[in-house]
Amino acid sequence: MIDVPDSDIQITPESVGNRPAAMLYFYNDACAPCVALKPRIFSMVKDAFPKIEQFYYNAAVHPELCAKYNVFSSPVFIFFFEGKEFYRGSNYVSLDELQQRIGRLYNLMFS
Repeated sequence: MIDVPDSDIQITPESVGNRPAAMLYFYNDACAPCVALKPRIFSMVKDAFPKIEQFYYNAAVHPELCAKYNVFSSPVFIFFFEGKEFYRGSNYVSLDELQQRIGRLYNLMFS
């Protein structure tokens, strides 16, 4: 299994607009879906969407950041393009469906 480290920097709602594309993943170590989904999301984004910057945050360690993004459960992943929230998902998600949704805008922006 891939070990996905937490991000060293906090991407605030104000600073997320400084990146063409970003994905924030909020998780909790005590959450089985969070632990199972984290490496799968990481691999999918890295392989299919290499220009999306990825940021991972343990919700128990970063409650203020969670509040800024209205994250009140785990897991939650949020995709941003040009600072605008494009897609927010939580709990169980089809990675194929997620890849299709993100792929449309990603291809428009980066192709």
